[in-house]
Amino acid sequence: MVKEKMKINVPGFLANGISVGIKDGEKKDLGLIYSTIPAKVAAVFTRNTFKAAPVLIDTERVKKGLAQAIITNSGCANAATGKEGYSDALIVSAALSKQLKIKEEHILLGSTGVIGRRLPVKKIEGGISKLVKGLNEFGIEDAEEAMMTTDKYPKIAIRRGIVGARDITICGIAKGAGMIEPNMATLLTYVMTDALIDAKALNTVFRQAIDSTFNTISVDGCMSTNDTAIIMANGLAGNNPLEKAQARLQRFRDMLSDVLMELAQAVVKDGEGATKFISVMVEGAKSRSDARRVAYSIANSNLVKTAFFGEDPNWGRIISALGSSGIPLEKEKVSLSIGGLLVFSQDTPASFNLQKLKGIFQKDRIDVHVQLGGGDKSYCVYTSDLSYDYVKINADYST
Repeated sequence: MVKEKMKINVPGFLANGISVGIKDGEKKDLGLIYSTIPAKVAAVFTRNTFKAAPVLIDTERVKKGLAQAIITNSGCANAATGKEGYSDALIVSAALSKQLKIKEEHILLGSTGVIGRRLPVKKIEGGISKLVKGLNEFGIEDAEEAMMTTDKYPKIAIRRGIVGARDITICGIAKGAGMIEPNMATLLTYVMTDALIDAKALNTVFRQAIDSTFNTISVDGCMSTNDTAIIMANGLAGNNPLEKAQARLQRFRDMLSDVLMELAQAVVKDGEGATKFISVMVEGAKSRSDARRVAYSIANSNLVKTAFFGEDPNWGRIISALGSSGIPLEKEKVSLSIGGLLVFSQDTPASFNLQKLKGIFQKDRIDVHVQLGGGDKSYCVYTSDLSYDYVKINADYST
């Protein structure tokens, strides 16, 4: 039985995904998103020192405020490849510019896969004509599939609603299952919208939405060389323009945040070998940064992650991670609950049913709640467990 494609589209955007032989078999490995007119663009990139060639190119191009296409390959990160890797990316960009008949400066690039390998330029160049000819309004799922690596399933989210007196659409796609670290976004995330929005407003709301979504997840505490998040807004909805300090801009931001949160949580649930989805809520902190620091100290602890995978109710590992966060704590005010069950309070184990706690650890979703008792600030992080499969997947990744 042939799988029916999702009927997902965004007015004014075309997409496609094909196989050009970068990955084994017939797996799609080259994708394209194309706006029929130049679109306003905003982006956020990795903070890794060894930024991949496409990241370096995109960083400069988005400064001009317009983009029309994003071409992405999987199977090769084109990172740690020096001047040659940069030149390879430009060759791909130029070839696509010629095929689409658009300005090369309006083309953005994305790559994902093994670091330290040269981009197979000839394979990509050879497939660009087919990629462009196959562009269609329902090709978003194909473009998403083409940028998947260890992902178990595609990640697509869409919202439609009335903003500025017109119907608008916001659709996002993402790839990522491991090597996810906050401070920007995730491996690759692309958002398309037909909303008409001011360039400065787009940049502001996109960064705000990223901060409250992708900057609240962690799978393994590692930061990629290729992390990229891009949004393109072509304005074809014809809504009243969205600008700063407008109530309708808040409505757009809410829709955008919904899309990004759905994608971000999907990335965590698809963490390489993950069997648990875990939320870590820290409340009662003196500052948001303190709450964030504690949350990530717990979420990134391998001892905590393996306890959840093994369904071992060893809550002491959470207390240990909490205490190693480095922020001043009044131990007697700290409490810890797991799945709504209080296990630690006033510097002492609470009285609870161990069998009930074991049952909580056996669930697919587990909520960890920490109360610091020192203020009114909070922060929530979403993470996953660490399984045998995570080690297997990453031990064999390049071979």
